[in-house]
Amino acid sequence: MVKAADMLIARRADTRARADFATWKMMAKLNGLSALPPDAQGFLEGYKKLLDRMSEDEASEATITEVYKAYYLEMGGGGNPPDVRTRAPEPVTDNVTAFRRPGPKAKKTGFFGAAAVSGTQKRPLPVALIFTCLVVVYVGIKYYWR
Repeated sequence: MVKAADMLIARRADTRARADFATWKMMAKLNGLSALPPDAQGFLEGYKKLLDRMSEDEASEATITEVYKAYYLEMGGGGNPPDVRTRAPEPVTDNVTAFRRPGPKAKKTGFFGAAAVSGTQKRPLPVALIFTCLVVVYVGIKYYWR
């Protein structure tokens, strides 16, 4: 039985192994192999040998498994590392609806039968009304305090 702590270590080791291997492959493609640590160079040499015998996907997966095992032991995992393969994705059902342009909206009639002002246009009546009220209040306070 696998402990929860070992499973956590296993997931971290697997994630780190996959990320590091992708980085190492990119560094090798960019002629930066000499800048990698010796253990990374060793794993890449093993990867090149595996490429002679199997496909690139299989060789990559085998190398990632080796790196994963090394990281699992390095991180303090006990015994054989548990299998942490990702679950196969569930089949995706296409439930996306096609985009349809909404139909035209009916115009509403406003004050005095005129068409209502849309939200993008400025409405001068409320602004003027507010300004007038503020002037009346200001003048009223001014006369009240005298």
